Amino acid sequence: MTIKQISVFLENKGGRLNEVARVLAANGINMQAFCIAETTDFGLMRLIVEDVDKAVKALRDAGFAVILTDVIAIHCKNRPGALSKILESLAEENIFIEYMYAFAQSERADVIINPNDMQRCLQVLKDKHPDIL
Repeated sequence: MTIKQISVFLENKGGRLNEVARVLAANGINMQAFCIAETTDFGLMRLIVEDVDKAVKALRDAGFAVILTDVIAIHCKNRPGALSKILESLAEENIFIEYMYAFAQSERADVIINPNDMQRCLQVLKDKHPDIL
C-alpha cells in the first residue's frame, strides 16, 4: 500500500533529532518508524507517523524544512528469506529500490520502500505477493 512519508532536513548538530521528537511528542504524534541518513553538513530524517498532516504542520511551525513523499509499505512475515523473495520479484521486473528501511516485531516485518517506478512496483507486488500490501 502507498503511504505518506515525512522527510525532515536537519543541521548536523547536537540535539536536532531530539527537537523533532520533542515537537512530535508535544503534539501527541507517535513515530511509527524512522531512519536517518547523514552527510557532513546535514541529516535527513525519514518518518512514518500516525497523523501526517498534523505532524507536517507541527514540524513546519517549529521551523523545520519538511517534504512529503509517497512510499510503499510492505507487511511480510518476519522469517529468513521473506524479504528476499519480494525483492527478487521486483528485480526480475527491473524495479529498483532507491532506499528502504524496515522494522520487525514478533511474526511481522514492516518494510518501507521507495522504488524507481511506484505504479509498476505496486502492480508487481499485487500480482506476485497479494498478501503483503
